[in-house]
Amino acid sequence: MAVLAVIVIILPFILDDYWLALANTALIAAIGAIGLNILVGYTGQISLGQGGFLAVGAFTSAILTDRLGMPAPVSIIGAVMLTAAIGVIVGLPALRLKGLYLAIATLASQMVILFIVRRWEFLTEGQGFLDVARLEVFGFRLDRANFEQQWYMILLVLAILAALTATNLFRTGVGRSFMAVRDQDIAASAMGVNLTRAKLTAFAVSNGYVGLAGALMAHYTEILSWEKFTLDVSILYLAMIIVGGMGSVAGAVYGAVFITLLPVLVREVADVVGGAVPIIRDQLPAVEHGVFGLTIIVFLIFEPRGLNRIWERIKDWFGYWPFRY
Repeated sequence: MAVLAVIVIILPFILDDYWLALANTALIAAIGAIGLNILVGYTGQISLGQGGFLAVGAFTSAILTDRLGMPAPVSIIGAVMLTAAIGVIVGLPALRLKGLYLAIATLASQMVILFIVRRWEFLTEGQGFLDVARLEVFGFRLDRANFEQQWYMILLVLAILAALTATNLFRTGVGRSFMAVRDQDIAASAMGVNLTRAKLTAFAVSNGYVGLAGALMAHYTEILSWEKFTLDVSILYLAMIIVGGMGSVAGAVYGAVFITLLPVLVREVADVVGGAVPIIRDQLPAVEHGVFGLTIIVFLIFEPRGLNRIWERIKDWFGYWPFRY
């Protein structure tokens, strides 16, 4: 942890703006992935509506800030609350549906939200996109010269708080009720867990995190359009928790970083071997999709518990060395 703390502190001083932008994107994705993991990994409720909920948080915060003149922190809190409330509404089918049927219901919410974002002219004033003003907090406005560095510090603090909050949530009765529902909802009900309250609370908390990620995305990118919230985004976030490890807050962070950097690594490899194997460079988008799918398959087959489990094994090996167990 000490080594990790030193690394994250010195990153803005050693990375250029390109890599810092990737780090900022990964931090925003980590917050959203933690939220999705609360619902899928800890509560066992499948969701394919992540992209839609990100859109709710993003557009809500942008409109509250730019059109109603609310301070950015207030608008972000408002976006979190509205996204959580919509999450409760979408979670109502979870009271009756499970598995594939619940996944289809959340997929329907993704389609409905995306349809509204595309067709409701009020959101973008008929432009098809929405400009977001530069973030200003308590009179301090971010400047362009140190834009990525300043955002990195803001997002790092928020990501750490999000991870600590989620970790401690599952040490409470509410968090344990989520896990009881995941493991066996009938037994949980027999033990006194209110299934309705637990499932709806899980949807609210999960989508509150997603709303926070969406609001931060809006203020960071400073431009919004429906293309940023398609079904591909929902699948991308689901891949993050699969690769990182479902039922693990740390795994959500690992998965977010890994999936964010994966396309960059593929492009770097394509640049290196493109001369010898031109088809890789010529068909780069297809190669990226292939590597993405293959990565998920490999983790599902060889390490279903994801990167978090791999890291635990590494720690165990060093902890027991030179003995095997």
